Amino acid sequence: MALTDLIPIPPNMNTGLSSAKQLTMKALLGTPRGSFNDSCQPVTNAFLKSIIKTVDVGPFRVTGLVPAIDSLKEVLADIRQEQPEVFAVLGTEGMLCARFMRNSSNISIHSWGTAIDLKLDGMLDAPGNNKTQRGLALIAPIFNRHGWFWGGGFPTEDAMHFECSDQKIRQLHEAGAFNGAAGTLPPPSLSIGDRGQQVKKLQEALNALGESLVVDGIFGQGTHAAVINFQARNGLTPDGIVGSKTKAALGL
Repeated sequence: MALTDLIPIPPNMNTGLSSAKQLTMKALLGTPRGSFNDSCQPVTNAFLKSIIKTVDVGPFRVTGLVPAIDSLKEVLADIRQEQPEVFAVLGTEGMLCARFMRNSSNISIHSWGTAIDLKLDGMLDAPGNNKTQRGLALIAPIFNRHGWFWGGGFPTEDAMHFECSDQKIRQLHEAGAFNGAAGTLPPPSLSIGDRGQQVKKLQEALNALGESLVVDGIFGQGTHAAVINFQARNGLTPDGIVGSKTKAALGL
C-alpha cells in the first residue's frame, strides 16, 4: 500500500489535546493584522513579526513562529528516525498564512505561524472525506506526542493540517518561549473562530435547546449568536464566550 493511499481516520488521535483557541492566541500574541481576506497577507503585528523566521527544517523550508518551528524540528527528527519512508516524501503547502479559514470569515490559525499543511510525494490530502493518506496517519502520533493537534480529528476532517495545540501554546508560554508576549493567558474558553470536537458538542447542546445550527464543529457567526442568546436567557454575561459558567449551564 502506498503512503498516499487513503485510509479511514484512525481512532484515539489527539488524546488530551485540543486545537489552539482564538482567545489564547490573541491574548498571548495579539491579532496578526488589522484585516483579513481569503488570501495570504503579511503579518503587521510588530511583536509577532519579531518572532517569525524562515528556516530550513530538513525536508523543506518554512516561515513560521520560531517556538513552533523549533518544536516542528523535533517532530521531524523523530519522523526521520521512526518513519523514514514518510520523511523522504514529505513536503509542505506552507506554515504562515494570515488569512481567513477556508470557506469562513474566521481567522485561520495559520495566521500566527503555528500550523503547517503537509503533503506526501507532492500530493495533498483532500479535506472533508473522513479519510487520510496512510503516511499522514503514520506520523500523526508523533506530532501528538510533541503536543501538536492533528486536523484529522476535526469534525470536518483536515488531515493535511497539523497545529500547535492549545496545551502546547500554553506550555511554550509558561516556559518563556514567547519572551515579550503581552498579557495573561485567559482560562481555556471557546469563542468565535475556534473549531473542533468541543465546538461540535457545544452546537449539539445548543440544538438540544431549540437552536438549529449546522453541527460542523466551527464556531462561526451563527454559533456565536446562539451562545449570546443562551447566555442572555440564563442570566450569564452575553459575550459569546463559552467559559466555565456557560459550559456548566449547558452541561458541557
